Amino acid sequence: MRNFIWIAIAIIGLTSCNQQIEKTGFVNNTKVVSDFNEMKTAKEKWTKKNNEVRAELEEKAKQFQIEVQGYQNIMKSMSQTNREKKEQELMVKQQGLQREQQTRMQEIQQGSQAEIDSIISKVEGFIKEYGKKNGYTYIYGETEVKNLFYAKEELDLTDKIIEELNGEKTSNE
Repeated sequence: MRNFIWIAIAIIGLTSCNQQIEKTGFVNNTKVVSDFNEMKTAKEKWTKKNNEVRAELEEKAKQFQIEVQGYQNIMKSMSQTNREKKEQELMVKQQGLQREQQTRMQEIQQGSQAEIDSIISKVEGFIKEYGKKNGYTYIYGETEVKNLFYAKEELDLTDKIIEELNGEKTSNE
């Protein structure tokens, strides 16, 4: 019986010596993406474009309102046929403005989303390469939904990843 215990202890000792220590870390995905200079540039670009388009559309809407007010000022002096014709014209113009607004805003949204998706893919690829280059077995991602409830602070790679992504500093693990 005593020999069996020693053999069991020896086997456990040998197998535990053969196991590799796995290097792990975690990254706050949201912070990495939002602090990535390329994302900041993209957000600024799309915000500017959005503001420019909105200003252009607002100007067109103001011009349309002026036209409508002008019509309202003279409509009583117009014949029924001319009023109906002008109202139809104004309705078509208003629908055109609404379609243009929808189309332009949709273009901005789609363009912005495509660029953001591309940046997120770039960040994910970078983190994978960072993990391979620095010998990590696992790098976990933390998001707003808190899928990572606890981890030692020294396992947080967020700032290192941001620095390398932005080319601020190269840190070796």
